[in-house]
Amino acid sequence: MNYDVLVVGAGFAGCTLAQKFAEFGKKVLIIDKRAHIGGNMYEEKRANNVNVHKYGPHIFHTNYEEVFNYLKKFTGFYFYEHRVIGYIDGKYVPIPFNFKSLELLFEEKKSLEIKNKLLNVYKNMDKVSILELLNSDDEVIKKFGEYVYDKVFVHYTAKQWNIPIEEVDKSVINRVPVILGYDDRYFQDKYQFMPKNGYNEIFNNMLNNKNITIKLNTDSKEVINIDIEKKNILVYGEKFDGKVIYTGPLDELLNYKYGPLPYRSLNLVFEDRLENYYQPMSVVNYPNDNKFTRITEFKYLSNQIVKNNTTILKEYPLTYDYMNKEHVPYYAIFNERNLNLYNKYCYCLKDISNFYLCGRLAEYKYYNMDAVIKRALDLFEEIKGEK
Repeated sequence: MNYDVLVVGAGFAGCTLAQKFAEFGKKVLIIDKRAHIGGNMYEEKRANNVNVHKYGPHIFHTNYEEVFNYLKKFTGFYFYEHRVIGYIDGKYVPIPFNFKSLELLFEEKKSLEIKNKLLNVYKNMDKVSILELLNSDDEVIKKFGEYVYDKVFVHYTAKQWNIPIEEVDKSVINRVPVILGYDDRYFQDKYQFMPKNGYNEIFNNMLNNKNITIKLNTDSKEVINIDIEKKNILVYGEKFDGKVIYTGPLDELLNYKYGPLPYRSLNLVFEDRLENYYQPMSVVNYPNDNKFTRITEFKYLSNQIVKNNTTILKEYPLTYDYMNKEHVPYYAIFNERNLNLYNKYCYCLKDISNFYLCGRLAEYKYYNMDAVIKRALDLFEEIKGEK
């Protein structure tokens, strides 16, 4: 095979690495089992001319200047600060929970007492984790923490993960803090933008290089075979000494020899509606009511003007079934048992020196968009520096 690098998976991890190696002068083959590049970032246009994110909403935000500057090579951006509201006790309130949320849900005297306590105890802090509130020695703060925990986290988390909240990894709960002020942005990162012409343009431009060959509708198992005993990789039946970067599920690659790695998936239900806008903001969370977790309205994200038409997306969490070809593995389920199983798969590959893992699925971890790009850029530098 006349390639220096084989990349499996055409999402952000795979496309970043393919682009960097091609720019470095290497011949790259990138494959994906889907009919399109872009992974879960892929966008499509509905019959009503509304552009949607086929696999759920994606908002770019980062504190990594390196990542922002890298993506600017492939697209223009427009400024966009994401805001989310939650439907709690019959009211729309800002999420993450902030002082405005507090004022909307508590009577004036009580909300003032809680605000003063928070500002006094957490001086010089702009946000605090829900776990810190729950563990506070101050009774007022602790009860407030219990309220937010119950109204914002417990039922939403139960729907999302389908396990008792006590078993959910603490990092998941701390992902959405309580804001100590009126900042109603969902993210507080330095760079918050959306691509002017959508995400598809980014991927098309990333892979627009004479050194890159793209093969879609191609399962990795049709191309590569890992020979664990001989510690090498076969590509189309021949020993391959180039670099192989794998961004897909590790259990699938190794034929589920130790059993499938558990994930949570989503049933994404799109609805086209004959109205200008369906809801007051791009995303509304439903932590306590309904079986879905949130509704996204894409016109807010894409800055589109489509009169008297809009499209919304309802997300229904479900258990991932690797046998069901319609299911997408979205979220790894972090616990000791699952991580041990993942490490068992990794151990099989430890002696194959030209094989690298990168991305959410391959590394069985949660990456934001910017973090996976940063990981891919770092991995490129690491591989480039190898003797």
